[in-house]
Amino acid sequence: MSDSPNHSATVQGLARRAKTHAAMETLDQASVSVATGIEGDARGKLRGRQVTVLAQEAWDAACREVGQALPWTTRRANILVTGLELANTTGKTLRIGDLSLAITGETDPCERMEDQASGLKAALTPDWRGGVTCRVTSDGAIHVGDAVTLD
Repeated sequence: MSDSPNHSATVQGLARRAKTHAAMETLDQASVSVATGIEGDARGKLRGRQVTVLAQEAWDAACREVGQALPWTTRRANILVTGLELANTTGKTLRIGDLSLAITGETDPCERMEDQASGLKAALTPDWRGGVTCRVTSDGAIHVGDAVTLD
C-alpha cells in the first residue's frame, strides 16, 4: 500500500515493556531516542533491534489464520501501524514526525507466540507478518494517530 491522498499510514498503537519478559504497557505517546529506543523499553539499547513495528493488516491476517481475535500487544511489538506493507523493507526508513527508524530486518516469530495461541508462530511467518526490527536514527516524540511514511 502506498501513501496516496486517499490512504495514509498511521500509528495505531504504542507499547513498551520494562523487562524482557514483562507484560506490555500500552501508551498514547512515547519519546524515542538513538540512545535508548522507546523510553522505558527493555530492548531499547539493542542496536539493530531497538524498536519493533507491526502492521495491523498483517496481524489481522495472522489472527484470522489461527481463528482468534488477539490484542496486537500479544506480538510484543512497540509500534502498531496501519496502511503499510512491511515485507521486504530492510534498508528502508520509517518516518513518524521527527523520528526516523532504519529497518534492519524481519522480526522473526518465536516460540512465545506459540504459547499465546496454537499456530500463531506459523501464522506470523509468511510475508513478514511478524513485523520489522528497527534502529533509531533520529530522536522524536510519537503519538497514536501520527502519520507514518516509508522511504
